Formats: sequence, structure tokens, C-alpha cells
Amino acid sequence: MKNEAHARIKINQLLTEAGWRFFDDAEGPANVLLENHVKITQKEVDAWGNDFEKTKGGSLDYLLVDSNQKPVCVLEAKKESIHPLTAKEQARKYANSVGAQFIILSNGVAHFLWDLKKGNPTTILKFPSPHEIGAIKQWNPDRKALAAEPVASDFIASVQMPDYAERPGWNGLVQNSKDFIWNNGLRFLRHYQLNAIRHLQKAVHEGKDRFLFEMATGTGKTLTSAAVIRLFLSKQAKYVLTIFMKQKSLLLSKG
Repeated sequence: MKNEAHARIKINQLLTEAGWRFFDDAEGPANVLLENHVKITQKEVDAWGNDFEKTKGGSLDYLLVDSNQKPVCVLEAKKESIHPLTAKEQARKYANSVGAQFIILSNGVAHFLWDLKKGNPTTILKFPSPHEIGAIKQWNPDRKALAAEPVASDFIASVQMPDYAERPGWNGLVQNSKDFIWNNGLRFLRHYQLNAIRHLQKAVHEGKDRFLFEMATGTGKTLTSAAVIRLFLSKQAKYVLTIFMKQKSLLLSKG
């Protein structure tokens, strides 16, 4: 055997590390099967070779099942020299035939997770666990509720100070209460920020899952993001990951 790890070894290890079982053990029955729900034996594993070189076409279909032994994910495993995305359509056909919602495409080096109900394969660094796959499958967002959620200019301010409108210093309108707003650090959404959020709600209602805001410097991207986070946390999500990145400009002059 060469010193470097090959596709089959890497993929088997990634499955094991994620909590998938090739064989029955104290944790429960095997949840990694072959096509047609055939249980894997050690003899078969040994016969595949380190890089699937002894399998047909240098690839293998794993079937990942849930606790009821129902297909949940198809893993199309390719040898290292084959890019995993070349197996997209083949894997899709097999997943549809067994009723699996998810597909993992891997050659031991590059890995992709594909939710057939949402978009295209996305790059992953490790395989999802049975619990993670189950959580994704069970997540059923209420699009109508999110789209219908009232979002006014005080969407954030009402969280900062729920009774702000009843306090001395508030004069009924934002433009008449600037000192009060400044002194209390309240944040009110501007009309274009509200417009952006309402466009997002419209997109959600239309079944879309990906959104892009293009906003110039100084237009309140952070406040708009806070409103979007509140919107999703109140109706859809348990956790939200937010990453802010600043781009530095480099000026080059000709000497």
C-alpha cells in the first residue's frame, strides 16, 4: 500500500467519524448499506481496494439509512482521480429511485452535499452525521409566516426598548424624537432598509432560499442584517451565523 491515504480509506473514515456504522454494534444496526439495501461485509470492504480500483468504474454507491432503515442519503464515492461532481446525474437518479433526499458526492479529497429539494451541491469539509441529516430533513420552514411577519421601522428598536413609545421624550415620530433616540441608542430602520427586507420576504414567499443585498458604504448593512436575523429567529431558525468582512482597497501609483 502507498503511504498516502486513498479514496476508499478516507471516505470510510469520514463516515465513521460522522457516526455512520458499517456493521451492527452496541450503538445499533448498521446504517451504511450498499445498493438495494444489502448489508456490507468486511470481505466486501477488503475487496474494494484502497482507491476503489477493484470496483466497476472506480466508484461505489453507499446508501445511508435512518433509524427505521429508510434511505435518507446516497453517497456516490469515486476514486481520487475522478471529480465527484461528474456523478451528479447518476447519483440523482439513484436517490430518486430509493426516495433519498440527500446526496454526498466524494472522491476522498473533495466532498459535496446536495439536498435535492434545494439548489445545487455545496462544498463540505466533513460528512454530516445521522443526527444532522435528520435535523435538515425535519426542518420545514413556514414560508407564509415569515413572509407575512410585520416589519416596521421600529423592528429593532422595539426589541431594544419595548416601551419606548410610552416614555417621556418620545414625540410620536422618529423625526421629532431624535434626541431621545440618540440618548437611548435606539435603531430605527430607514425606508430603503425596510424595502430590502420586504423584498426578501417576497422572495421567501416565492420559494427562494438565497438572497443577496447590495448596499453602499454607510447605508446600514449591519442594522439591515440585524433585522433579517430577528426575522428568521422569530419564525424559522434556531441559530444564525453572521460573518462580516471588510475589504481593504490598495492604491497603486505609477512611478
